[in-house]
Formats: sequence, C-alpha cells, structure tokens
Amino acid sequence: MRRLLLILPLAACTDLASVGSPPDFAPLDPNLEHHALYNVPLPEVTERRSVVDTASLWSSSQRSLFGDRRARGAGDILTVVIEINDSAQISNSTSRGRSGSQSMGVPQLFGLPQAIDERLPTGASMADAVSMDSASSFQGQGTVSRNERLTLRVATTIIETLPNGVLRIEGSQEVRVNNELRELIVTGYIRPEDISRRNDIAYDRIAGARISYGGRGQISQMQQPRYGQQIADIVLPF
Repeated sequence: MRRLLLILPLAACTDLASVGSPPDFAPLDPNLEHHALYNVPLPEVTERRSVVDTASLWSSSQRSLFGDRRARGAGDILTVVIEINDSAQISNSTSRGRSGSQSMGVPQLFGLPQAIDERLPTGASMADAVSMDSASSFQGQGTVSRNERLTLRVATTIIETLPNGVLRIEGSQEVRVNNELRELIVTGYIRPEDISRRNDIAYDRIAGARISYGGRGQISQMQQPRYGQQIADIVLPF
C-alpha cells in the first residue's frame, strides 16, 4: 500500500509536466536503426574495368542511372507498404437441455409396507417410497465482428543480415499535429528477392511482422481511463 501511495504522485507529476506543451519526439540515437546507419559497410568487390566502361551510362553499379537500387545490406533503406483491409465475423450458438424423472414405491411386500405405514407419521406412506425429478438447461451465444483498414508507407532500415541471407528490418515514424503525436513502428524479417524494383515491400511479405500504430497527446489521454479507475478495476474483486 505504501508503494502505491508513492507511485500515484509520481504519475500525476509526469502528466502535470506536459501541461501546455506538445508531446516530445522519441530520440533516434539509441535504437538499432541508428547503429545500422552508422555502420561502415564492407567494400564491394568489383572487377577491373576500362575507362570506357567506367564512364558508360549502362554501368551495373547500384548508384548508376540504370543500376539496381534495391536495398541489399545493413544500413540500406527501403519502404514498407502497409495496406490492411481485413474484416471478420464469427457467430456461435449453443443450446443444451436434459430432463429426468425417477420413482420407486413398495405397495405390497408380504404386508410389510402396511405394517410400516402404521408407525409412520401422518401422510407418510411406503407406497411411494422414493420419487426424484431433475432438469437442466444451458444456452450460450457469442458474436465477434471486426473491420480494420489501414494504409501507410514507412521507410525502414536493414539492421542485420542473417546467415541464411534473410534481412532484418526496423523503422519508425512520428508525425506531430498540434498537440497529438502519431507513432508508427515496423519491424520483422524479409527476403531480398521480395523487394520490388521500386525498393519497397508489402507488409504481408514480412515474417514476424510487428506493426504498431498509435499516438501520444491530449486526445490519446482522453481515451484512457484515469489512473485511479485503472487501479480500482484491478484491485476491486467485484
């Protein structure tokens, strides 16, 4: 309880510090994308060419006019195209019912039931010794409806080349409009052959894709319950 009382003032101070100012951008320095861009690549192995070949417009170099400009190794930049238009609808219904009835009586057994009835309380009889009824019913219904649409483009950086040739990419984008900051984060693994000639790749060709699109600011804060309500929802058993 003492820790809880210490955490609440700190959380309140964090919110009060941002009053009247827009949310700050996340720093670029400590992430993997920054280190990959600053990493010096290995020199390319090129064959000896004549002066005519060097000056030709038809050179196959990556930086030439007609060269292949697709990303290849760590530090190269490519574009991820995110076009999500998914919809799903699931409806389940279950119904179950059961009923049972059992009865047992001893109206005649060598006159013993009649002899016993004389000693039983008024209204009791061995004629209907046991009678049982049971009934149970169950009904369940569930519905799931989902519709998502997202169209975005974000530049990512190759931060690692795996031993099998697969490339690991990571990218982030932040756009601040007034006092609201929109954040987009993309990471995952791609194959070099899936990169198009325009040096972009579709999101559905990224293995282990992690795509996050959210925001920070006044609008995002208004859409979240306050700290007291969140703690009450966790602590209270009802």
